[in-house]
Amino acid sequence: MTSEDLQSLKAIALMGGCRGPVWISSQMLATALKTSPQTAARRLRSLETRELIHRTVRPDGQFITVTKKGGELLKREYAEYRRIFESDRAGYVLAGVVVSGIGEGRYYMSLEPYRRQFQEKLGFLPFPGTLNIRLSPASIEARMRLELREWIPISGFSMDNRTFGDAKCMPCRIDGLDCAIIVPGRTHYPEDVIEVISAQDLRAALGVEDRDEVRIEIPTD
Repeated sequence: MTSEDLQSLKAIALMGGCRGPVWISSQMLATALKTSPQTAARRLRSLETRELIHRTVRPDGQFITVTKKGGELLKREYAEYRRIFESDRAGYVLAGVVVSGIGEGRYYMSLEPYRRQFQEKLGFLPFPGTLNIRLSPASIEARMRLELREWIPISGFSMDNRTFGDAKCMPCRIDGLDCAIIVPGRTHYPEDVIEVISAQDLRAALGVEDRDEVRIEIPTD
């Protein structure tokens, strides 16, 4: 099967060839394929030889039907394109290693206005602290693509004459544990480091220390 044959079969299917006999002239197919009528005629003969189409010649022209074999070929192509273009719907997996943070997570996770929002929007009260993960080079681009998805907003507030900024969260899982990536509005971390919160002390629950590898799964919306 050549790419030209597949292109021609697809064009016939788009004209209705999978639903039953459809009148198609060589000129019509040539226009659809942006080629000459002679080339279109050769492609029709090739498809017929491969038993991908069935042709019936009548006084008013030729009628073409995509055969079962041709339909199965198109279905395989369709399934492969779905795997390509719907891969995002399966979610993302980010890989990295545990690193030590700068100590701010414990303080911010203990502030009640933040905690109320985490409980309401994420469904858990976070452990006072974050798990900091340095992403592998291959995961940095995937992390950047997450910006195209919808994040859960966490609103800032004022308390004790201080202003605390907005943040955003993305639900995720690590080894089956419900977590969330949290990105403060003003972060001191480089783009290859992410912070993850959970109801549990993730270092203890996962049994990890600095430089241990972890995988973060971001599920389908």
